[in-house]
Amino acid sequence: MFSTFEWMMAIRYLRARRKEGFVSVIAWFSLLGIAIGVATLIIVMSVMNGFRAELMNRILGLNGHVNVYASVGTMTDADAKAKIVLQVPGVISASPLIEGQVMATNNGQARGAVMRGIKTDDLRARTILSSNIKAGSLDDFGPDDSIVIGTEMARRLGVMVGDKITVISPKGQATAFGTVPRMRAFRVVATFSIGMFEYDSGFAFIPLHAAQIYFQMPDTVSNLEVFVEDTGKTTEIGESIKLALNGDARVFDWQKTNASFFNAIQVERNVMFLILTLIIVVAAFNIISSLIMLVKDKGRDIAILRTMGATRGMIMRIFFIAGASIGVFGTMGGFALGLWFSLNIETIRQWIQAVTGTELFAAEIYFLSQLPAKVDPMEVMATVLMGLGLSFLATLYPSWRAARLDPAEALRYE
Repeated sequence: MFSTFEWMMAIRYLRARRKEGFVSVIAWFSLLGIAIGVATLIIVMSVMNGFRAELMNRILGLNGHVNVYASVGTMTDADAKAKIVLQVPGVISASPLIEGQVMATNNGQARGAVMRGIKTDDLRARTILSSNIKAGSLDDFGPDDSIVIGTEMARRLGVMVGDKITVISPKGQATAFGTVPRMRAFRVVATFSIGMFEYDSGFAFIPLHAAQIYFQMPDTVSNLEVFVEDTGKTTEIGESIKLALNGDARVFDWQKTNASFFNAIQVERNVMFLILTLIIVVAAFNIISSLIMLVKDKGRDIAILRTMGATRGMIMRIFFIAGASIGVFGTMGGFALGLWFSLNIETIRQWIQAVTGTELFAAEIYFLSQLPAKVDPMEVMATVLMGLGLSFLATLYPSWRAARLDPAEALRYE
């Protein structure tokens, strides 16, 4: 498609001579602009994908994919209904659960928490929790006074495994002197850290029978927590569960519960993609300006080539190769830089924090304790193709302008 002569002339024009140094500098800045734009887009998209994947894994790993509530009030015959739900195709498990807001205190320190009552076997089946026990053991979970809390909550309350914390519920008992909050001491048997600050600092688990006593819910539970095989089909499975229970239930899947949260992440991701694409567009305009200046600078050379027999097509291809080379090398450089940065982003973050002495990623703000990144091959390919496409488009007008140059006019004004 391109002759050796055209390649030779394009490479020669890209090499800077002393009087043409300024044109070459613009070309180098164009190359760097393309590289930085592509790399930034890959890195940001990977981090956004990582955030969404990590949050979804942790939220869906600790919370049920589908929550089944009674039509009115609390749920009775939870075990019988759990057996019915387990017969629905696609359902993996159904766990009776009691959930309530409490205040955990110890040595003058207080922390609000969500306390969940759950069966011992069901808690052990939560892989994301049972595989992230940092101290103690779930083997000790079972007695009425046992409790499992997050490492951040334990740190803030100043407790360790074996210590006791006092749990206060705002829903107390009515007496002649007013409502008295319910208080009970629990012994910490294990601490967990799943890497999500909100859960590590605000969730606690006690045995289901202890929760029924504490929250005064004998023989009843708050809801059933259901886990399914395919999280993308929770809406359909939820409808099947409702039919299996003869409509005597309220069903909420994770997509409804967390819709606003994940929609906000998706909107932010799309906006970031559009904004960062402008970096590549600006770099493509730099290619246009550098090639136009190169065409103007090489007007006499173009005229001589035309008089020696070079066709307009050959001249156009020479400058197309020159501009496309900038775009290709810039895009490939950005691809390599973005991929390397994305795959090593947590190591780089730790290094920068060690050098600067500042915290770049606060778990309290960003929910996660590590900076996640998930490289999507299709998105990376789309970014690379976009960089190459814009680079090629940017070379068309300057190349066409070089091909349309009149040799007589060029030589007359030289």
